[in-house]
Amino acid sequence: MQELHDAPLAPLTTFRLGGPATRLITATTDAEVIAAVREADDTGTPLLLIGGGSNLVIGDKGFAGTALRIATQGFELDGTKLELAAGEIWTDAVARTVEAGLAGVECLAGIPGSAGATPIQNVGAYGQEVSSTITEVIAYDRKTQETVTIPNAECDFSYRHSRFKTDPDRYVVLRVRFELEDAGGQSAPIKYAETARTLGVEAGDRVPAALARETVLKLRSGKGMVLDPEDHDSWSAGSFFTNPILTEEEFAAFRARVEQRLGADTAPPAFPAGEGRVKTSAAWLIDKAGFTKGYGSGPARISTKHTLALTNRGGATTEDLLALAREVVAGVRETFGITLVNEPVTVGVSL
Repeated sequence: MQELHDAPLAPLTTFRLGGPATRLITATTDAEVIAAVREADDTGTPLLLIGGGSNLVIGDKGFAGTALRIATQGFELDGTKLELAAGEIWTDAVARTVEAGLAGVECLAGIPGSAGATPIQNVGAYGQEVSSTITEVIAYDRKTQETVTIPNAECDFSYRHSRFKTDPDRYVVLRVRFELEDAGGQSAPIKYAETARTLGVEAGDRVPAALARETVLKLRSGKGMVLDPEDHDSWSAGSFFTNPILTEEEFAAFRARVEQRLGADTAPPAFPAGEGRVKTSAAWLIDKAGFTKGYGSGPARISTKHTLALTNRGGATTEDLLALAREVVAGVRETFGITLVNEPVTVGVSL
């Protein structure tokens, strides 16, 4: 277990932003993770958990406490059953499942971060969510000081949400178990329209899992959503805002506002989101509110490839990023009456 003091945190995040931590511990085993968490809890020391750093916005003043970087390793595949240590790099794990001819997470390729973070916000993209393949989450319960196994049904998964996100200070994810599908090297049925269109197939069709993965990687790269040190569009947290989910009444009011602002011929995106609820597109809202690709004049700007990503063009501060985020939130609210919610976790700051 490595320990550093006054340690920079910016290099551990995909934004490359944020000040130092009083202390940084890097844990490479579950036992080291638990020991570091227990020590912090026993001494009343503030604790910040860091995996791949792809969903963190850390304040410029840093973190006054212990930052625990979870760097555990473990990829165990038994037939269609997969167990990943929390510190495993997610996109590498996806590649290995595809190489093994298994389906279920191939459309989640290229998502930065670690495996332990995936259940926390029910990571999803291109028609797949981890909640459809996760069977159990092994976690350290800081309240009972025990290691617990939480079955899928008790994870309270929903869109970009889970019980782990509801109660962020209680559980530390140690391992995640999945049940994948042996479809003879084929993918799971393609659900996402853009993916199906790019592949030249119908929704519900299967394609070779490797082809599905490669296609998703190309789509993500085209939007700056695959990490590349040379591409500042990828110096981000991916999608900065979640897609709003509205009641039918709220959506009707929103649609009326769209017609008033953009004309009767303009229909906002609408997707079923459960009984009496409609999901719309945050990227569409941002663009139509006037925040187009590349928007901004400072070191923090909207991606030149995707309006949903806020980026560090180099030399930005966290305050630069937050100023841009607040401008976007205010502009969308004024234009459409919808308040966007940030997806990344903020540390020491807020919108």
